[in-house]
Amino acid sequence: MFTEDELLPLSGLQHLVFCERQWALIHIEQQWAENRLTAEGRVLHEKAHEPGDESRGGVRICRGLRIRSLRLGLSGQADVVEFHHQPAGSDRPFPIEYKRGRPKPSRCDEVQLCAQALCLEEMLGLEIERGAIFYGQPRRRMEVEFSLELRKETETLAERMRFLYARRITPPAVYLPKCDRCSLFDICLPKSAGAGKAVKDYVRRSVAYAMSDTVGEEL
Repeated sequence: MFTEDELLPLSGLQHLVFCERQWALIHIEQQWAENRLTAEGRVLHEKAHEPGDESRGGVRICRGLRIRSLRLGLSGQADVVEFHHQPAGSDRPFPIEYKRGRPKPSRCDEVQLCAQALCLEEMLGLEIERGAIFYGQPRRRMEVEFSLELRKETETLAERMRFLYARRITPPAVYLPKCDRCSLFDICLPKSAGAGKAVKDYVRRSVAYAMSDTVGEEL
């Protein structure tokens, strides 16, 4: 069990699935840059996190709910949690995560949602079977079952994140096509500083670029 001071951001799991180096740049080295995609996502989450609860036909809707798991060492904020009234027992929680784009090839969104469910289960002392992800471009919900496989994957990734964080490991850059969409592209420099790239070549190019700027200013 972890203490409150040891908890890591739950949102980091999505970064970790997308790219371990991206996660390390953000959560270890405190680097950040925004592009159109991240800006649109931020605005969507700000709207989802607007405070205030409401009830609709037996469903209580809570926005921006603070959640945490001392077992996994995670804390965060759920976009929306619906509590569906059950006549013979506690209300059934149904977490919903909002995303600006379309479903992704990887399960990064599902992992993030599952982590929210695991936090809620620990806090409320009950099992949550399903949740949903609302994608902004199709403008519809995709229901997610919290299977044993998805739960295990989420827990394994939480352990991996804690391992990297405890040792302050920033993995080397590896260029892939998805790098072109990353807002940290100019910070990461995957084409220049990737694994297998000679450090002396990178330094030589950087010095040459800096010298060319200096010469230009002098002229």
